[in-house]
Amino acid sequence: MASPWKAERVRSATTTIFAEMSALALATGSVNLGQGFPDTDGPDFMLAEARDAITAGVNQYPPGRGIAPLREAVVAHSRRHYGLEYDPATEVLITTGATEALAAAILAFVDPGDEVVALEPFYDSYAASVDLAGGRVVGVGLFGPDFRLDHDELARAFGPRTKAVLVNSPHNPTGTVLSRDDLAAIARLAVEHDVLVICDEVYEHLTFDDAEHVPLATFPGMRERTVRISSSGKTFSATGWKIGWALAPAELVDEITSVKQFLTFVSGAPFQPAVARALDEGDAWVEASRRGLQDKRDRLAAGLRGVGLDPVVPRGTYFMTTDVRPLGYADGVEFCRDLPTRCGVVAIPHQVFYSRVEAGRPYVRWAFCKRDEVLDEAVRRLARLAPVGAH
Repeated sequence: MASPWKAERVRSATTTIFAEMSALALATGSVNLGQGFPDTDGPDFMLAEARDAITAGVNQYPPGRGIAPLREAVVAHSRRHYGLEYDPATEVLITTGATEALAAAILAFVDPGDEVVALEPFYDSYAASVDLAGGRVVGVGLFGPDFRLDHDELARAFGPRTKAVLVNSPHNPTGTVLSRDDLAAIARLAVEHDVLVICDEVYEHLTFDDAEHVPLATFPGMRERTVRISSSGKTFSATGWKIGWALAPAELVDEITSVKQFLTFVSGAPFQPAVARALDEGDAWVEASRRGLQDKRDRLAAGLRGVGLDPVVPRGTYFMTTDVRPLGYADGVEFCRDLPTRCGVVAIPHQVFYSRVEAGRPYVRWAFCKRDEVLDEAVRRLARLAPVGAH
């Protein structure tokens, strides 16, 4: 029952499907391919650095914008991988994960009545943060079955109230990696309409086959209007550390910092030197992890095909999508709620990521960032499924 005192602006801030599915997984002893976190740890040297920092007394408030070595490592990483230069003193902010960076950026720049164009489906915090700011999300569909960006729909989404564009690539939950043509179209519209761009790049290193992550900030006219957000959680398999960052021109970072200081102030003191070292020294580990995830993607895709589900093979992230209609379901939420008791596996329904629910109704997202034996056990259990009557 909803509280009679609940603020209307937080209408999107409900208990997430991730919490519901994780609770179901625990209650039923299911294999959890729902929530997107790895079941193995990051590089040993990074973990050791954090332990050493705790032992050395690095347990109090760090500087408000993050320790200097981490800001410098973030800048060096951006230069090394993308040729994008930032000033570590003024153009970097360390945050409590990418989710806080996204919330702080949205709250810093979106006023009541402003519109934020976002690729739909979208990570659930986007709509909640825009609601908190009093704005409105305008979705541009990356809809099935091919999950490609419609450039005409994108252009129509811009209007006199558009304040910002929120771009996630590699894209959760579809696994799409935007092409250079897609990015060029977004850049042209952003410049033409003079809007801010907030880029969620947390899966920047999780790309497969010939896919390439190209930051929007590298396109003409974009460096000065783009906030780039990323995180150590996905790159270094440390989602619980919640160390993220935002890169942007100094005046934008100043505004984001002014909001961030009243959200968490600071966080993760002993983890910050560890992430700094991982950014400086971890490229080989990241590449090996990427190759391993590509193998896991192919392993789960083969398994899903074997139980009658035809996956959309992702080019990025660690999520895979299937249409559940071949198994007799028309609704992904119903499928995901049945699945733990029917065969002991948990997945996430796509429709929770959509404002236009019908577009996502038949799709389900599976996380493949798990050990091979866990993926194999999930497929073994899924083999118990047989098509049921139409739902």
